[in-house]
Amino acid sequence: MKTTLLLIATLLFPVVGKAEDLRKATFAAGCFWCLEAIYERVPGVTGAVSGYTGGKESNPTYQQVGSGATTHAEAVQVTYDAEKVSLNELLDVFWRSHDPTDGRGVAPDFGKQYRSELYYGNSEEKKVITASKAALQKTLKKPIATKVVKFTKFWPAENYHQDYVRLNPNNSYVRNVSIPRLIETGFKE
Repeated sequence: MKTTLLLIATLLFPVVGKAEDLRKATFAAGCFWCLEAIYERVPGVTGAVSGYTGGKESNPTYQQVGSGATTHAEAVQVTYDAEKVSLNELLDVFWRSHDPTDGRGVAPDFGKQYRSELYYGNSEEKKVITASKAALQKTLKKPIATKVVKFTKFWPAENYHQDYVRLNPNNSYVRNVSIPRLIETGFKE
């Protein structure tokens, strides 16, 4: 009986990577719909959740964050299999996904809630992120505006924001901003 239940559970809930290989990384770079759609296409990423981070307020909402009424940024929290994709590879995608030298936000979305930030959870992540930023800076003429910030808390966005690009392919913002940004980052629609 236990074997049968285990087999059924395995079929219904297959293991994606070993638990010890799964990591989380949090990125802010403009609209979270765009960033989520980009990271969902990265091999080795097992999940991407749109949400809010980098601020002080508890339980922020889309209306609060989007209007600039909080100190949070729209962000994406990525779960990835470290055996299949490294933090450096995820950072490469991040840098390619937007102009990190624009301190106003990520076009066409400007404001503090659309800022470019990288969040680290420990000293090793900070070291990797800082080195990645420094390496990119050597190739650019303008200074990188992206901040490297200690991760505190991630608040998932409302359910209707999750998988937004996939579920709303005919939305004008998706067609005119999200899809072109996805393609410019090197992924197919």
